Amino acid sequence: QVQLVESGGGSVQAGGSLRLSCAASGRFFDSYAMGWFRQAPGKEREFVATINWSGRTTYYADYAKGRFTASRDNTKMAGYLQMNNLLPEDTAVYYCAMDETLATVDDYEYWGQGTQVTVSS
Repeated sequence: QVQLVESGGGSVQAGGSLRLSCAASGRFFDSYAMGWFRQAPGKEREFVATINWSGRTTYYADYAKGRFTASRDNTKMAGYLQMNNLLPEDTAVYYCAMDETLATVDDYEYWGQGTQVTVSS
């Protein structure tokens, strides 16, 4: 069983940055992939980024490439999503998730509660 808690969301102006954190508890953290997803009001949840268990492999949605960076620290049982040059269209609830399998679809076993990111123009 893995429990996830996101933090670091907030309100920023366009062009600003935020760093989301995902703190994990439970077993197998360092053997699981961590994914990041987001859901804007009235829209379906969409893939943002994912990072494999070692941190050596990452995948990003096209809109996230060059602006967002996923990382993790297995010694701290934590993952991070650094978001730079934020745009109003990045406004959403952001979720971290974990699963044995690295994937870009939201078929992850464990999910956090989400953290709100609001970007104003």
